[in-house]
Amino acid sequence: MKTLTDEQKKFLMDSIRDVPDFPKPGILFKDITTLLNDPEAFNLLMDHLTARYAEMDLDYVAGIESRGFIFGAALAAKLGIGFVPVRKSGKLPHTTIGEKYALEYGVDEIEIHIDAFRNEEGARVLLIDDLIATGGTAEAAAKLIRDAKAECVEACFIINLTFLNGTKKLEGLAPVYHILEVV
Repeated sequence: MKTLTDEQKKFLMDSIRDVPDFPKPGILFKDITTLLNDPEAFNLLMDHLTARYAEMDLDYVAGIESRGFIFGAALAAKLGIGFVPVRKSGKLPHTTIGEKYALEYGVDEIEIHIDAFRNEEGARVLLIDDLIATGGTAEAAAKLIRDAKAECVEACFIINLTFLNGTKKLEGLAPVYHILEVV
């Protein structure tokens, strides 16, 4: 099941709750907790991702805080490979490397442990998160993977908010795959 049918995509999209005006007025938040709470939808999604990535010879899945942890850890377990958390600055207990990225008003930073990929130069890594919007966090995460001397084989997102063009920030860093689109 490397490709989902339109019917399967609609089923997954219908399992995601829309929350208007969250976290601020004018935003329509895509709440994936309802997908997680639906075993049929979650299993369909995880089976699809497992089939897609089973033959890619990956060494690690790196999940972006916090919802990327859910999909990333589950996928890594299904693939029998390691999981690496990409966290906000100051959240990891060991020596880290970080990457700053621009916000609408200011700057933020994400980090991984300096030995996140066990010092394996050229480790093959899948980057995953629930959603890509403006792409700043995903771009910083892909750069972190590169800075750790690993290869970001692909960046995967459950939802792509296409109207925000976030995938453009990943050009030259990693191919992008998304399952669902919001236009």
